Amino acid sequence: MINSRTGANPALDKGAADYLPAGQDTIKPAGHAKTPPAGHNNIIPHGSMQMLRRPTVVNTSTIPQPLSQSSGIAEKCIAPPKMAMQMFHSSVFPVLCIDNHFKIIYSNLSSKKFFTGLFTLEGNLFFDVFGKYFEIEDVKAIRSAILKGENGFSWRGVAHIRSRERPTVFTRVYIFPAQMDVKAPEDFTVMFDDVTDENKRLLRSIFISLLEASKLKDNDTGMHISRVNYYSEVLAKILFNRPGYDAVDAEFIDNIGFLASMHDVGKIGTPDDVLNKEGPLSDWEWTVMKEHTKNGAFILSTYPNPMAKEIALSHHEKWNGKGYPFQIDGKMIPLSARIVAIADVYDALRMKRSYKDAMSHDAAVEKIMDSKGSHFDPELSDIFYSIAGKFNDIFESNKD
Repeated sequence: MINSRTGANPALDKGAADYLPAGQDTIKPAGHAKTPPAGHNNIIPHGSMQMLRRPTVVNTSTIPQPLSQSSGIAEKCIAPPKMAMQMFHSSVFPVLCIDNHFKIIYSNLSSKKFFTGLFTLEGNLFFDVFGKYFEIEDVKAIRSAILKGENGFSWRGVAHIRSRERPTVFTRVYIFPAQMDVKAPEDFTVMFDDVTDENKRLLRSIFISLLEASKLKDNDTGMHISRVNYYSEVLAKILFNRPGYDAVDAEFIDNIGFLASMHDVGKIGTPDDVLNKEGPLSDWEWTVMKEHTKNGAFILSTYPNPMAKEIALSHHEKWNGKGYPFQIDGKMIPLSARIVAIADVYDALRMKRSYKDAMSHDAAVEKIMDSKGSHFDPELSDIFYSIAGKFNDIFESNKD
């Protein structure tokens, strides 16, 4: 991963100077002009330029040959891509080599690991493999860069790569000529920089701040929100690859494991005298309290995944249509909200609050099963019952 402060990658730059004769800064293949065309160098990610250097002596016998010599693809890579093969073979960055017909003619070890189980790379067309992960305007821009030479035959942007088995990977993508000083390059280097963790931390830190603010309002919840995250994730994992739950993939599980905790963030707008009242609420106080679902949906409407808004708005809806705020029923209630409903109620039953005593695990499970088909999704209720022991383990391991 590129260092977020410096932009450099020690693993990538290590030993790069060995490829460069003294005083030489970029690739300058013999027989070509020494000044690269304008616009080439500024497209390459910071910290990677050191790798684009010409070795004093190239020993072709040491160049990795991961592709079949009989396929014809390896022979295609012996020209400019030979440099990419040598320089990027052991790079921590996933790197591809494509030709000007967008055919993938080389992939390094990191790309094979990074895309394991997702794609077959070599021999396929770049857009057949990756096209759906770019915006349509980005696809047009990449084509213009390679076919028409726009921006110095270079492009940089982002791609969101996902599969059912793996959450979305946010990558910066850099495309530039394999030879930096050729008027009409035929081969191009494609470099991926995985910034998923960086992007996720930045996004979630904003909403965690809101969550902390809401906890200051409702100071009787303890570890409740963390446990609801854990319960919801465990339940979602059971649904993965289960018939009828196609919506539950790795991305769904990853998101609900964070967003379940945001279910009551709307209470930040609930008056303190209502939120922290000891004893039952009056009718008008209960009306005010129920508004936290709408407030939460409004607060989370800017979160890029709609699951956040769904959970906040609908986790108090009931299977029989007698919940709130909109009295929707059955599968009209989003799956994420149906999962969180079980997790939220189980934990609330187990907790001692200012207005009630705590229930045992067995009593809480019995209470939920008594509400199967009325409050809770009947199928999810049965699944909960089958793994209720895991809920108890989570509660006991994360007590207030």
